[in-house]
Amino acid sequence: MWGGNETESTNFILLGFFPEFRYTTALVSIVLLIYMAAFIGNTLLVLLIWLDSRLHTPMYFLLSQLSLMDLTLTSSIIPKMVANFFSGWQSISFLACGTQIFFSLTVAIGECILITVMCFDRYVAICNPLRYPVIMSPRMCWQVAAMSWAGGALTSSGHTAFTLHFHICSPREIPHFFCEVMAVLRIVCEDISAYEKAVVVTSILALLLPLSLILSSYILIFLAVLRMNSPEGRNKTLATCSSHLCVVGLYFGPGMCIYMRPGSAKTPKLNQGLFLFGTVLTPLLNPLAYSLRNKEVLCSLKKLMGRFQSTR
Repeated sequence: MWGGNETESTNFILLGFFPEFRYTTALVSIVLLIYMAAFIGNTLLVLLIWLDSRLHTPMYFLLSQLSLMDLTLTSSIIPKMVANFFSGWQSISFLACGTQIFFSLTVAIGECILITVMCFDRYVAICNPLRYPVIMSPRMCWQVAAMSWAGGALTSSGHTAFTLHFHICSPREIPHFFCEVMAVLRIVCEDISAYEKAVVVTSILALLLPLSLILSSYILIFLAVLRMNSPEGRNKTLATCSSHLCVVGLYFGPGMCIYMRPGSAKTPKLNQGLFLFGTVLTPLLNPLAYSLRNKEVLCSLKKLMGRFQSTR
């Protein structure tokens, strides 16, 4: 069902994912359903955090920012992919392609920063609780959220502009389901090996530096947990930390497999599968990881549902 021609010389052609797969229609339909569930789940989580005063804490504020980033990423990629498939029109404009590159890189880098700050939040709350209200003040939370968005946007702006200024080979076909920066670079008609290496190095640094800080913080956190006298406090702390570690694995796992795995460039189908996981399943599992294991979020959801039913 993938078909269509480019309408302008500046347009790109998205070849989609697994074009030889027999049940592509079913796969795309499942992706659409997962996207809708992820959109509803993250939107609901953001609303719960903003409306319920009990969730007005640094941890939940940062979680709401993570959900907003997930919404930005999935909404910039999946609707276009689904629309192209069911319309049979594979073309994507130069501006839309640049928009996808910009938002995918902005969110990827911003989430790395934000997840690291979320880990620091748990470290301060557990290892230095008396200073927690001072260190993680509302002003500080807004500053780190702005830093995450701004840091991702500034880095992404440079890579987006630099990637799209290269001469693209005809027929300008991108072997991917969205304008991913490395996929676009593979159809450039110039020697860009140096810049490709720079992109990979940037990606590795964006993954390894935050991950090393996260692992170091959690070593200190678990040492502090082992010294706790209260079993109830220990279990509650471990439950919160396990939710965050699940999120760390969901975000960093696919990225490390794509950018740090030897011979990654030779396995485009596997990379597309990992990107599909990161853009669809991770945003769905993120709110589930926190809501299903968190009594505060579940109580807030029940309260909201009870309020809604009482107004009917």
